[in-house]
Amino acid sequence: MSLHSFVAEFWPSTVDGLVLGSIYALFALGYTMVYGVLKLINFAHSEVFMVGTMAVLAVLTVLHVHTPPGGFILVGLLLVCVLVAMAASGFTAVLLERVAYRPLRRRGASRLAALISAIGASFALQEVFGIYYTRNATEMTAIMGNSVVFTLGAARVTSDDLLVIITGVVMMVALERLVATTKFGRGIRAVAQDPETATLMGVNLDRIILYTFLIGGLMAGVAATLFDVHYHQTRYDVGQLPGLKAFTAAVLGGIGNLRGALVGGLVIGLLEFYGASVFGSQWRDPVVFIVLVLVLLVRPTGILGESLARARA
Repeated sequence: MSLHSFVAEFWPSTVDGLVLGSIYALFALGYTMVYGVLKLINFAHSEVFMVGTMAVLAVLTVLHVHTPPGGFILVGLLLVCVLVAMAASGFTAVLLERVAYRPLRRRGASRLAALISAIGASFALQEVFGIYYTRNATEMTAIMGNSVVFTLGAARVTSDDLLVIITGVVMMVALERLVATTKFGRGIRAVAQDPETATLMGVNLDRIILYTFLIGGLMAGVAATLFDVHYHQTRYDVGQLPGLKAFTAAVLGGIGNLRGALVGGLVIGLLEFYGASVFGSQWRDPVVFIVLVLVLLVRPTGILGESLARARA
């Protein structure tokens, strides 16, 4: 344990933690929204993220991008990458809902059956992409040059750091406003609170659930693009550990709570790097889950603890 290392690395750890935490927050939305509506943990959501990273790799390969572009070409490339990743992840999420969950829900199957179906779909997607791509980490061209925008203590804040953090926060706020203030959002909250009553009041249950998966998939596509922008690599199981940490972020913030996903994601990102600076890099992952257990022992509902069903309009 080294307090000196923590103080010396505080600002670099903070910047890196906020960057990774922003990705976790967007990733966690899929878990939060599906749980809020269905009370179901979508463990195949990590593969929805993985498909998004593969889609970005495909774009860079098709367009023969070998060096980071600049100016309007960079803006265009980023837009293409994020749109393709969102489309790929959104389609995967919808496909999972139609194939792995809806048939079971219509037959009145237990949540355990849905959980097993999710795990099976997760492994199936991993194996398919493991066969057709590679079982090793695939390096990809850096989309952005890591130009330093400003310094914060000993930390150098680069352009891709700012892009990840700002995009993550803006997307989270936009989605929270969508759910809190629109007719569509009221439908989601009605189904989350009482599906049977919502159906009697004219809410299309299947459509709301499908859109919930779609939105979670779209946010996972954004998270996948930001991950590729910052880390420049993908792999058939790239979503496993980040997915587990994103789920941890959702639980820590208050699963079923959109604001909780943002708070939990940022907290988890910071804990990773603070823990690594104090205890050593080998403790980067264990610290996250140890803190989660301690928090849930004190406050099982998470930091915010307000469910999607009770989100205020």
